[in-house]
Amino acid sequence: MNELIIELEEITPKEFFGDQNANIELLKKYFPKLKIVARGNKIKAYGDEDLLEEFDKRVTMLTTHFAKYNKLDENSIERVLTSVDSEEYSTSEKSSEVIIHGVGGKIIKAQTVNQRKLVESMRQNDMVFAIGPAGTGKTYTGVALAVKALKNKEVKRIILTRPAVEAGENLGFLPGDLKEKLDPYMQPLYDALRDMIPAEKLAQFIENGTIQIAPLAFMRGRTLDNAFVILDEGQNTTHNQMKMFLTRMGKNAKFLLTGDPGQIDLPRRTTSGLKEAILILKNVEGVGMVFLDEKDVIRHKLVKKIIEAYKEIETRE
Repeated sequence: MNELIIELEEITPKEFFGDQNANIELLKKYFPKLKIVARGNKIKAYGDEDLLEEFDKRVTMLTTHFAKYNKLDENSIERVLTSVDSEEYSTSEKSSEVIIHGVGGKIIKAQTVNQRKLVESMRQNDMVFAIGPAGTGKTYTGVALAVKALKNKEVKRIILTRPAVEAGENLGFLPGDLKEKLDPYMQPLYDALRDMIPAEKLAQFIENGTIQIAPLAFMRGRTLDNAFVILDEGQNTTHNQMKMFLTRMGKNAKFLLTGDPGQIDLPRRTTSGLKEAILILKNVEGVGMVFLDEKDVIRHKLVKKIIEAYKEIETRE
């Protein structure tokens, strides 16, 4: 049996190994045919030469990642261990910086590789599509970038919008006027904002129009200048709605469109405006596209498993 000894230099072994060697246990899952022992500042592995070679390569990738971000968690380990090379999981230093300090000093920053790619893409492009399943932080990261742009006076207002598609529920039966009917539907956007702006200040911004939260139909006929605009749940737009929205873009505007093509609530045989736009605009200069996946899910770890289970069924159909 072959032996490999990896000595950790300039890295605190305890932090690299994780609480109760959690990171080492994860490594063992990915290399079940190797016997892996972590002790002191050394990792010893025993097994076939080919596997040891791959193990050595992956641990080197992990130590480089740790040295760069000073952090190693389940998401980053999975990303590194399943990537072809470092280009798939490494991003610039700038994209991993704190986006903003939210309410109560809460640090809000991109948590995963693709979230950092989203931050980079928004820096480089005026229009970005962020595509991926629920829980991958598309909207949350986007709202943080919008709030940052407003605080830095890069834009004068934030506009958050969603197509008012009834996801299996009838809005007409909800009590109240139009705003009261739609507010629950816009709740995820309010939730993100409440994490980032104190309640009193947020109410003031909404009152004076600095922050506008409205259904997509309200965008018709407007030109959106000096604004950071987020279209959430873009998969539920029709061809006409998406074209209308994209052509609202005014001077000094940033547009972020988020959506999950796997969760379309449109009537059957209606083409999703988001799916269509991704194909039409994929080669247009100035339009960025970031694709997030289950490895970017930062909700309960069960969410990741649920997404994977459904993906298996959907690919079989």
